[in-house]
Amino acid sequence: MEVKDSNGTLLNEGDSVTLIKDLKVKGSSLTLKRGTMVKNIRLTNSDKEIEGRAGGSTMVLKTEFVKKA
Repeated sequence: MEVKDSNGTLLNEGDSVTLIKDLKVKGSSLTLKRGTMVKNIRLTNSDKEIEGRAGGSTMVLKTEFVKKA
């Protein structure tokens, strides 16, 4: 399974990505700002989602909102 960012670049386990737009976090008043760096990502079972630590907690991010750093 190939996981690609918003630009079509291949993502691997442990890569760093940057958010390309502000994202509201469901169930929280937190908003992750554009340009936020998410380091050491983990791949999930879905090719449209990655997991990483952002805003002090681990969350799942859609690959359409990130680009490889």
